Amino acid sequence: MHPKRKQRLILVTFIVVLSSTVIGLSIYAMRDNFNLFYPPSAIVKGEAPVGKTIRAGGCVVPGSLVRSKDSLVVDFKVTDGIAELAVMHDGILPDLFGEGEAAVLTGQLNTEGVFIATKVLAKHDETYTPPEVADTVQTNGEEHTATCKGLSYDS
Repeated sequence: MHPKRKQRLILVTFIVVLSSTVIGLSIYAMRDNFNLFYPPSAIVKGEAPVGKTIRAGGCVVPGSLVRSKDSLVVDFKVTDGIAELAVMHDGILPDLFGEGEAAVLTGQLNTEGVFIATKVLAKHDETYTPPEVADTVQTNGEEHTATCKGLSYDS
């Protein structure tokens, strides 16, 4: 083999190995930062991982909001029209959060099937519904009936 070709082959091999290593290490470092979205029905069915950070969302079930008297702990349920998911959040909720409103939650599912929310996002005005929640509710709405303020469907 000609010395120049051999040198080019070594250089190309080195670049391929180096770039593969960098890509592999980057993906390995970011593996814990992927937050997949699961609707309440998928979580209740057991499709969501336990103990991993995920996102969930749906409409807050009217009458399910229970605030602790001596702490910031709030218990409530969210639904996608098929199943209800019990949620616990220890912290301050957004101003527009309320019963019958759409919400997107970030947190972890515990072994008892309760979603421990570390972050709760509510819609930012009366006409907005988070896209994940709207898609989930409208897709599942073909079989069931549910209502979020400003977002309703009938079977």
